[in-house]
Amino acid sequence: MRSQGCGLSALLLLLLRLLPGPLPGRAGPGALSELRVRVRLPDGQVTEESLQADSGADCISLELRKGDGTLITLTADFRQEVKIFHALILGELERGQSQFQALCFVTRLHRNEIIPSESMAKLRQKNPKMVRQAEEVRGLEHLNMDVAVNFSKGAQLSPYIHNVCSEAKEAIYTREEDVKFWLEKGVDGSMFEVLPQSADLPDLQRCKLCLDHWKPCICSYSLSIEWYPCMLKYCKSRDASGKVSSYKCGIRSCQKGYSFDYYVPQKQLCLWDEET
Repeated sequence: MRSQGCGLSALLLLLLRLLPGPLPGRAGPGALSELRVRVRLPDGQVTEESLQADSGADCISLELRKGDGTLITLTADFRQEVKIFHALILGELERGQSQFQALCFVTRLHRNEIIPSESMAKLRQKNPKMVRQAEEVRGLEHLNMDVAVNFSKGAQLSPYIHNVCSEAKEAIYTREEDVKFWLEKGVDGSMFEVLPQSADLPDLQRCKLCLDHWKPCICSYSLSIEWYPCMLKYCKSRDASGKVSSYKCGIRSCQKGYSFDYYVPQKQLCLWDEET
């Protein structure tokens, strides 16, 4: 039940979403490396993160489940310079929603955001029971996801979109500034569609201010990657002749939050974004 590379199949994600307790092991024949770490969520609960690295395909996948059951996946495709955030959110059945709702946010992967896949594949931990806390808290990043990505053509952008975003075919978003970067690399522009914005529709409100559940609005969704290896640490050594050299001697861990704003055709698709 494991897809190739770092992408996970839709069925596997759904099963993981519905299973209670920590994420089960998924390392199979195609997995080159998997590291599981215990991390503490902002609400105090402890969850398990799974970090998978495929140095051959040059990609990394990180998965964690929040206290409310939401499954968050981050896939880093180094070859295509693409980052894919996937959220599988429990639906509110009593409010007319389906069992779950899936979202995909695709952004440019910058250098030095996360350690290389080759280094990730070599990571080991001495104490698997230890609850990890990030050494560095990076600032919250606000992203205006003003472009939709066509699922059927998304593989041209990254081969992992097909599996990672298979439940979110109508909810794959990116940014115009990232689109410009990919177009310069030769990606087919027909997969992108600019979404309506407040400047185009003066009555377009933020969903938390919209009272009509069937009106379009600007939704906001936030997620946080609680622990990930963001940098390599280097130490120095001196040989017998006094020559100094540096070598990799560990990693630095980070925590980073993201807030995505994007257009939805009806507030019913954004019920978590309400004023309290």
